[in-house]
Amino acid sequence: MTLSEATSPRLYPHGAMRTDNGAVRPHNEDRVSFVTPQPGDPAEARGSLLLVADGMGGHAAGEVASEIAAETIRRVYYELSGPVPHVLGSAFLAANVAISDWAKNNPECKGMGTTCTAIAIRDDGAWLAHVGDSRAYLLRDGVITQLSDDQTLVAQMVREGQITAEEAQNSPVSNVILQALGSNAEVTPVVWSEPLKLAADDVVVLCTDGLSGVVSDATIAQHAGNLPPDEACEALIRAAHAAGAPDNVSVGVFKLVLTTDLAVADEPADLAGTTRRVKYGGDENSGHTRKMNLS
Repeated sequence: MTLSEATSPRLYPHGAMRTDNGAVRPHNEDRVSFVTPQPGDPAEARGSLLLVADGMGGHAAGEVASEIAAETIRRVYYELSGPVPHVLGSAFLAANVAISDWAKNNPECKGMGTTCTAIAIRDDGAWLAHVGDSRAYLLRDGVITQLSDDQTLVAQMVREGQITAEEAQNSPVSNVILQALGSNAEVTPVVWSEPLKLAADDVVVLCTDGLSGVVSDATIAQHAGNLPPDEACEALIRAAHAAGAPDNVSVGVFKLVLTTDLAVADEPADLAGTTRRVKYGGDENSGHTRKMNLS
């Protein structure tokens, strides 16, 4: 189907994702993935899926956990039928089981887990699914809003009024995550039951804490709101490097456009896991992926 054959314009997330080792970590345990089906593709009925995951665990086990999460969530989301919240929740639970099972069968991966933040977009609605401290933001008319709540001990203490946001930045327990996929037999992902209504020119940003931990929301808004998505991703990774980049850095920037304003037919239907090698400080880093049989 060409754009001229489409029955009516719809919102389409046009964007990019990038992942980078950062300045300190020897390898990348983050994973980025997105699927944006073209008009006429069978997957169009389910809509688009945008996802970031930040793995944890020794001996590259975190890299395995984030890969399993991304692949399982993407597969289940497009295989199952039913309401978006139900399918998103089922996909996250399936990922939790898949990671746990992999660790049981591969002792070197014992204790691995991953954060995961996903946004599903269908028509003019967006649903969030979230575990851990990776983030999703909405940028609208120059105002940035964090859509996800960090599932960390210090964030919970701030929400409960036990400490201030300033105290949280220097807390000795700032790295304690309350939930992660694969770390426990049971996990309770946050999944929106109702969609957030989107509008043309809205910008959705997803990132791991390797970005949000060192780059301010104001800087994220400045780059995401004023640059094309691919340039915004690279500018934000440079900003993280300028701040020391002590962790892997991953980010996705997606602008909502009407299909009448975008040559959707020229874009691949499945851009899952797309990364591009980017060079900082003399080193080339790209998101490492490992193919696994998860079916």
